[in-house]
Amino acid sequence: MARKANSVIDSPAKVKRGLKFKKIFSNYQLYLFLLPALIYFIVFHYLPMYGILIAFKDFVATKGILGSPWVGFKHFERFFESFQFWTLIKNTLGLSVVQLIVGFPLPIFLALMLNQIRSEKYKRFVQTVVYAPHFISVVVLAGMIFVFFSNNGLINNIILLFGGDPISFMAKPEWFKPLYIASGVWQETGWAAIIYLAALAGVSPELHEAAVMDGANKWQRIFHVDIPAIMPTAVILLILSVGGIMNIGFEKAYLLQTPMNQPSAEIIPTYVYKMGLQQAQYSFAAAVGLFNAVINLILLIAVNKFSKKLSGTGLW
Repeated sequence: MARKANSVIDSPAKVKRGLKFKKIFSNYQLYLFLLPALIYFIVFHYLPMYGILIAFKDFVATKGILGSPWVGFKHFERFFESFQFWTLIKNTLGLSVVQLIVGFPLPIFLALMLNQIRSEKYKRFVQTVVYAPHFISVVVLAGMIFVFFSNNGLINNIILLFGGDPISFMAKPEWFKPLYIASGVWQETGWAAIIYLAALAGVSPELHEAAVMDGANKWQRIFHVDIPAIMPTAVILLILSVGGIMNIGFEKAYLLQTPMNQPSAEIIPTYVYKMGLQQAQYSFAAAVGLFNAVINLILLIAVNKFSKKLSGTGLW
């Protein structure tokens, strides 16, 4: 009797599971399209997690990961007690937070302005101009910054033309952050605006027509029709940006570093590179990188939870 009762109880769940698998098999072509991406993430993102073990070991290449001696949290303690710890945290967060505050709203403003342009030719021209910097490589961008802001560069020549004194931009630590953030805004604002323009393209013209019939002017239509339409997209992108706040770009920071601006330019990714690849301290570099990733994960979960409570929009 007990077996019969259990089979009766389990049958709805089994039926539901069977329907789910049947639905998957009936749409197998769609799941095949996902297979390359799934394989990519497994091979290049999940399998390499095995290497995280070296953060808790004194890694010796000849002994391998499993053969190296276990040291627990030794490398984490060394990093936390290092005199560079707070400098690295301050520099990394300083660059990331200011870049987020300055760079996040600008693509929204740009997309809203571009959406109001009625001349298609002029609109395409402006879009081309603001998108173009995105396709400049980081190496070329860093070279441009060194050329324009060197002691004999264009910017100092303009300063001299107006009677000012030349500034050693690349030698002064206080100028590193403004140059890094301003160049990033110039390069990425136009490209980031594409997502918001796509969201604005999905706004029904009937909403604008109804707003015009109610007497709304252009600014009122922007605030009450366009902005609410792109808010879910903006919230998702904000969550992703905050979740990667510690993963500020390594390449540009490393390329713009000089011996004189290093106190302000040294961030966690460049420090991991120098410790791991230049000084061959693999376990210590892995520990610092793991600490960085854990902080990002905590921020992502916290911001997503806060966003769900505040606006009802989140990643999951």
